[in-house]
Amino acid sequence: MVVIRLNRGGSKKRPKYRITVADSRAWLGGRFLEVIGSYNPLPKGTEKKLNIDIEKAKAWIAKGAQPTLRVKSLIKMAEKQA
Repeated sequence: MVVIRLNRGGSKKRPKYRITVADSRAWLGGRFLEVIGSYNPLPKGTEKKLNIDIEKAKAWIAKGAQPTLRVKSLIKMAEKQA
């Protein structure tokens, strides 16, 4: 099964996440099929908090990919901003 999930990056106490499409059996920080966006919960200065390619996300969902609950809420948030 293909899932859309967050991969954590950044440093200690400064998380940054990539929104990735991956096989559900793959390790959480490991192999992925495509990066469709990023999420920074603690942006500094001119950094963007949320950056998602909504068209790619919808295309993957149409192909059967299952977004996690958090990613689903981020996609809805990005649709409202656009």
